Amino acid sequence: MEVPIRTASPSMSLPEHIATFKQLGCCVLMPTYNNAGTLRKVIQGVLDYCDDVIVVNDGSTDGTAEILKDFPQVRQLHFPENQGKGAALRAGFKEAREHGFRYAITIDSDGQHYPEDLPIFLEELKQHISPEGLLLIGARNMGQTSVPRKSSFGNRFSNFWYWVETGIKLKDTQSGFRAYPLGPMERIPFWSARFEFEIEVIVRAAWDGVTVRNIPVRVKYDIDERVSHFRPGADFGRISVMNTLLVLMMIFYIKPRDIYAYFAQKGWKRSLREQLIGPQDSDAKKALSLGIGVFIGISPLWGLQTLIAVGAAVMFKLNRALAFAGSNVSIPPMIPVVILGSIGVGEALLGGEEISMAIDLDHIDFDHLNLLPKLKVYVVGSIALATICGVLAGLITYGLLRLFKWRAA
Repeated sequence: MEVPIRTASPSMSLPEHIATFKQLGCCVLMPTYNNAGTLRKVIQGVLDYCDDVIVVNDGSTDGTAEILKDFPQVRQLHFPENQGKGAALRAGFKEAREHGFRYAITIDSDGQHYPEDLPIFLEELKQHISPEGLLLIGARNMGQTSVPRKSSFGNRFSNFWYWVETGIKLKDTQSGFRAYPLGPMERIPFWSARFEFEIEVIVRAAWDGVTVRNIPVRVKYDIDERVSHFRPGADFGRISVMNTLLVLMMIFYIKPRDIYAYFAQKGWKRSLREQLIGPQDSDAKKALSLGIGVFIGISPLWGLQTLIAVGAAVMFKLNRALAFAGSNVSIPPMIPVVILGSIGVGEALLGGEEISMAIDLDHIDFDHLNLLPKLKVYVVGSIALATICGVLAGLITYGLLRLFKWRAA
């Protein structure tokens, strides 16, 4: 069953559509590569709704350039060689921005999208309070019998990783029928230039605070006229590498950044109190999260404690804010205490002849200097101290949470 589609009023005239596009500062952007069989029909369909159209010819070797000569009213960019869909989109964004547009609705030139659905995007943009903070993706009905299985599987695969990377659930993350806010596209740094760009851009946009959501559109897969340039091996590999990089960036940068901003905005005491009392996590999970954070914060992982703590919380679905707070036990004023405590515990555990941790800087024999025993004392002691403090922090937190609830009952 096809997704129901809202359509524009049949009485709306071409001038009214054009006026709405201009009112919103919106253009239509069409990247194209060797789609001469469908390009003319798609351009003509788009011109029925908008006269601000940008076509990026990504080094086509078929009749694309000749077809575009018949549309002098369309702004055109021509690449001498194929650079990839991502590069074509980024060049189109820049061109649109230079001409003063605030939004670009992208549509593929292979004929799978219906230009008649363009007004749906306009209606959504008009209703949004801050349209420059909205990115729309046309959600296709991937359950149609005409949709190839590999496309349906690829979309589900992409949807899953998008949810992992952003926490946002979408029905379609691969559709090229989109409305992009050009402001964020200008300031966000991107890595990719080919098909994987369409994944990267919506992930990074969400990280930048842009609202990303689906709207239903129709789709047509005509095997007789549609030409796809997606290479299952190479392009799927690129997308997999991109998702891996995005997941790592989410764990080691985006989540710590967001949590730090949360604590900085509300203050440490208030934030910690809210996380201990407010979230729906169980007392055991809260205590475990704080305890693991303390363990990692004291462990000999200098410079990486916060990143590893948040990464562990994300992977094991713990309370990220509490893990982050616990990892900050090694703040600068506490570093000497942690190091001396680790050395003391290490010497106590290793026993035997006491190993002096002092180094006489004026009489160092670099030829015979052996720091390995000293390093061993510190590493063993810090891991032991981290374990002890982590367990104690978890037990004390759990006990205090249970006591608080018992008194409140």
